[in-house]
Amino acid sequence: MIHLFRALDMPMALDVGSGAVHALDQLAYDALALFLEDENADHASMIEKLSTTYPQKDATEVVTEIGELIRMGYLNTPDDYTGIDTLDTGVVKAMCLHVAHDCNLRCQYCFADTGEYNMRSRCMLSADIGKRALDWLVSKSGNRQNLEVDFFGGEPLMNFPVIQELVAYGRALEGKHNKRFKFTTTTNAVSMTDEIMDFLNREMDNVVISIDGRPEIHDRMRPTPNGKGSYALIIDKAKRFVAKRRQKQYYLRGTFTRYNLDFGNDVLHLADEGFEQLSIEPVVTSADKPYAIRDEDLPTVFAEYERLGKMYLERRKNGKWFSFFHFVVDLTGGPCLKKRLTGCGAGNEYVAVTPEGDIYPCHQFVGREGMRMGSVVDGSFDTAMQTRFKQNHVLTKEKCRDCWARFYCSGGCAANAHAFNGDISKPYELECQMERKRLECAMAIFAAENGKVQQQEDAVKPD
Repeated sequence: MIHLFRALDMPMALDVGSGAVHALDQLAYDALALFLEDENADHASMIEKLSTTYPQKDATEVVTEIGELIRMGYLNTPDDYTGIDTLDTGVVKAMCLHVAHDCNLRCQYCFADTGEYNMRSRCMLSADIGKRALDWLVSKSGNRQNLEVDFFGGEPLMNFPVIQELVAYGRALEGKHNKRFKFTTTTNAVSMTDEIMDFLNREMDNVVISIDGRPEIHDRMRPTPNGKGSYALIIDKAKRFVAKRRQKQYYLRGTFTRYNLDFGNDVLHLADEGFEQLSIEPVVTSADKPYAIRDEDLPTVFAEYERLGKMYLERRKNGKWFSFFHFVVDLTGGPCLKKRLTGCGAGNEYVAVTPEGDIYPCHQFVGREGMRMGSVVDGSFDTAMQTRFKQNHVLTKEKCRDCWARFYCSGGCAANAHAFNGDISKPYELECQMERKRLECAMAIFAAENGKVQQQEDAVKPD
């Protein structure tokens, strides 16, 4: 399969089977378009059609080179992986540990129902159940040495003493079981103190801080319980924390809604505030919410990704470097085939655990009827559900099998598919469309920054 596209004013092509990304001139783009119209067309007929617009010599050279790239396996490479065995041994290697089902903010779009997870009760994880969760993860991890635990909420720093105790407990388990815990946390930073910052910088492999961008955008969607904005409460703390962390292994993670479809300005605002690792994600919510992104908004969203991509290239070229999560794609190696097929591993290699010790496929499934997988308290675990999630990959999803982006998005978010379509195997269409656009921009950025954009006299060439 070949995906032919334009992004950031660049003609591009992705060969899905090989993973080769090609930066094209207009002649090569038009030649590939002809090839895609009729893959059995002979070279002479393609040259004849192209020669009505381009010099015959140039058309002949490009068509010949396309044929050579196909022969070499850089174009039109077979991409049928139906014989690949994607099942594994049922090892669980990662856990989202909910240390707080409560929050000190009242974000309007919160999928966790401001920390309650639709359970109508606010509570904190006890150290005892937290330790049982870590023990359970060790017991389910098989020979896997590196284990990942994300302290999540609600707002996890509201239960900071338990986080400290669980990290110490995890470190004690490492030597006993030949394991290595990679601890992370996701926080709104409201409760950050110098003591907490120092602890997080010492013990956390990654920290995600939630900030939506410009003060007026952030405050509109992320108020405190008394209705006031929270931007002023956190921005200086976030700056101090990142400075202590030396700009390493963190993300500022924001959400954009229908209220700020110019979200590129929020990305640039955060970059101007001195943050280098940024991610602004589209809100995921029911269509009846006034801030929900709708189908009719997609052209505006796509145009904004294009605008942001061009500004991103310009800034990085001129010494104002920052990284935007959705514009980073590894085209030189990237994840192994199994990871490309299966994605985040929710419900299989990755689970979430609530303050009561209940196990769910991931943090977004918590509280949903019929999605409880077991408990770390009694040791129960629904392996049939685990197998169902194992088998939910791009080769088994009807919608994904013929999608050019399947090896990069890995089939999308199972929780979103379940929420909007009632089926983890039916991806959420709005998410798919935005992901494809971001990938196109990311590939164009990679080509531009790695000197792969061809001059007009050049033909197609594999990156």
